[in-house]
Amino acid sequence: MIYLFYFILAAAVILFATRLSYYIDLLDKTTGLSGAFLGGVMLAAVTSIPELITSITAVAIVKQPDMVIGNILGSNLFNITVLGALMLFGMKKFKNSSLAFAHKNTCYALLVVTVLVSLVLYAQLEFQIFTVSWVSIAIMVVYLFAVRKMSSSEGEEENDPLVIDMSTKQIVIRFIINSILLVVASVLITIISDQIAVDLGLGKTFAGALLLAVATSLPELASSIGLVFRGNFNATVGNIVGSNLFNFTILFVSDLFLVHGTIYDQSGVSLLVYGSISTIVLTLLLLAKSKQDKLKPKLQTVIYSVGAVLCTAGYLVYLAFH
Repeated sequence: MIYLFYFILAAAVILFATRLSYYIDLLDKTTGLSGAFLGGVMLAAVTSIPELITSITAVAIVKQPDMVIGNILGSNLFNITVLGALMLFGMKKFKNSSLAFAHKNTCYALLVVTVLVSLVLYAQLEFQIFTVSWVSIAIMVVYLFAVRKMSSSEGEEENDPLVIDMSTKQIVIRFIINSILLVVASVLITIISDQIAVDLGLGKTFAGALLLAVATSLPELASSIGLVFRGNFNATVGNIVGSNLFNFTILFVSDLFLVHGTIYDQSGVSLLVYGSISTIVLTLLLLAKSKQDKLKPKLQTVIYSVGAVLCTAGYLVYLAFH
């Protein structure tokens, strides 16, 4: 029965997330806000709430902080896999899209955060400031800096004309309602995922990277597909890289709830390695996209295809070898 509930809730999450992507697309066309900010901050924050709630629950209620690193790093790796797949299947739209410069800045911020987390997991350079790891604090600082950059980015996406029969206020209200419904459905599917993990006898970190990561990443998956379908790759990329950066700040929030011990469990090392490689590939792919005018069409296709395949392979390879 719990498996049936899982699929019902998954359908609900997809429905609400798809609606959110629609309203984000409308806001992109009716306001002066950039697609990078809308996708990278607003939509990213909403679709990452399941990861936030799950991680806080794991630390404060379930008392299993080792699930946090698996949930966050697994979700980030899964998100990049989703973006890679969308690029492959929507290659023509991706090539014709115009992406904001802010996305590259967000990727740079992701790489900086990855290095910070590596210092704890690999070098074990750990010390705390009032029970909070210095790395967690540094992650939050990097995120706030990146958000400032995204908010100043200009919208660059050119889309087909769309007839809009709602005011900006009506769009915002519908966005808020669907956000609340998405959070409720995501919390429920997270609880069901945890029960399935227990039923299958999965390890906590692997369960976090498999069931929880996929379940809590369904909002990003559904909303990104909706945006790509509408040809808005600018907000799509912003949603994925913005969600990944926001997810890292969840380590900071979780750390606030953890009085003893650390959330930087060594079992997350392999996930960090795969996630680092995928993030580097994505960054190089976006750099190539910014230089698209200097590349021949055939070379563009080769570079984008290879990059998209490598991004897509990250999460699948992790599952295959673990």
